[in-house]
Amino acid sequence: MDPKHREILRANTLPLCEQLIVDDTVIQFLYQEDILTESQVEEIQSQPSNKLKTLRLLSVLPSRGPRAFSGFLTALQRDFPWIRDQLLLQQSGGGEQDSATLSPSTGQSGIPEHLLNTIPSYQQLNRLASRLGSEWEIVLLDLGLSPRDLYRCRADHPLSVQSQVLAGLVMWKQSQGRSATVQRLLQSLQTADIHPSDFEQVFT
Repeated sequence: MDPKHREILRANTLPLCEQLIVDDTVIQFLYQEDILTESQVEEIQSQPSNKLKTLRLLSVLPSRGPRAFSGFLTALQRDFPWIRDQLLLQQSGGGEQDSATLSPSTGQSGIPEHLLNTIPSYQQLNRLASRLGSEWEIVLLDLGLSPRDLYRCRADHPLSVQSQVLAGLVMWKQSQGRSATVQRLLQSLQTADIHPSDFEQVFT
């Protein structure tokens, strides 16, 4: 997949998870067009919620070749034309204003604005890891880790969920460099239906 298309999907993870229902037409079309394999369809459909199904689909698509993005847009055409139109605008270079119409606003997090663009310390990541519950996989998938990365975190730290989460957060921080900001973490918390204000003390 083209890096630009990969970035469009990543930047729109939250609104896609909120607006898109991937069962039936979307997944079946992608399978019919040989963009998804049968085992990938089964893996996506085995997820317990629509949000997790959408996240898993978005994590698989970038590895499915140059036709994956255009196939995804075609799959949206019948039932989700407004999503398709906004993604097309972003693909054609419509600009940040166009992408904002699909992405919801971040809202008030309760965290001072000057901290939002800072890179979280390992101490802050450890505090976050200690507070995340069963949503941790959603958060890390949204941050860009792959299902294989999550498996490695679980395998390396089988006795402690906190250590698994911390390992994933450290992996994200090391791979993203200056892009690994508090603001980016808050967006992923929202994807998992966690209000950022619940974690205000982690970052302040």
